[in-house]
Amino acid sequence: MILTVTLNAALDITYRVPRLQPHSTNRVTEVSERPGGKGLNVARVLTALGHEAVATGFAGGGSGDALRSLLAQETSVTDALVPVGGATRRTVAVVDEATGDTTQLNEPGPIVTPAEWDAFMSTYRELLVDARAVALCGSLPPGVPVDVYARLTRAARTADVPVLLDTSGEPLRRGLAARPDLAKPNADELAALTGSTEPLRAARDARRRGAHTVAASLGADGMLVVTADGAWQAAPPRRIAGNPTGAGDSAVAGLLSGLVEDLPWPARLARAVALSAATVRAPAAGEFDRGTYEELLERITVTEHPAAA
Repeated sequence: MILTVTLNAALDITYRVPRLQPHSTNRVTEVSERPGGKGLNVARVLTALGHEAVATGFAGGGSGDALRSLLAQETSVTDALVPVGGATRRTVAVVDEATGDTTQLNEPGPIVTPAEWDAFMSTYRELLVDARAVALCGSLPPGVPVDVYARLTRAARTADVPVLLDTSGEPLRRGLAARPDLAKPNADELAALTGSTEPLRAARDARRRGAHTVAASLGADGMLVVTADGAWQAAPPRRIAGNPTGAGDSAVAGLLSGLVEDLPWPARLARAVALSAATVRAPAAGEFDRGTYEELLERITVTEHPAAA
């Protein structure tokens, strides 16, 4: 199975309004709730690809109960979330139907106590026994040390389980020092880490900081992968219109599934880019449009970078 870790899971709430009017009363025409958080999105895509996925992290309070109930109803993801006393955060997205723009409000998450952290670590180590790969994803809730992804990476490496790290800021910086097998920042996160806005240079810098491989999401321009053996880049054959929320999470699922299937890097990269683009056409994060995915997968061209080969 593939293990995903979402320390700051969320109950995603989406409001749709005919037109968002600031400083005024807005009437909501539609409300939806979904389990949210990067690792949960990754797990849902993995199961849609036919892989067994187990999701761990924290969940608590009424919002945590709602998240777990929805997760059980919607997917075949195995729930291994650890209970906490605080309430799982909510993220509120307000969709302006007139413009298609989305306004996002994200709560910080529950405060995690030392005892709750110890309970999570015990669960995490037990799950690593049967894991073929693990993804460490997203932001950290209050009370969790900033070097936590470095600790989780070292535990996975001790268990001989490959690690993918998908976070940002100081947790990313600290996590890289523990030498994850793969780091997947987006272009902005990579630039903030390295100070360089040139993706190839920045990705090579991130590798020197500890990651064995760096896969940089470049938005509509696809993805760049830099390994010890070379670098490849791929992009969709055309621009895909839609909502990009969750596209990076689908790319993570593509990279992880390619890893456990032992695909060569160009094939992993093509799958990740096709899934990412197909998610733009899906109604919500953690989903992808299968027709778009299958069509794009046959048409993506992967190009090697001679300068990094």
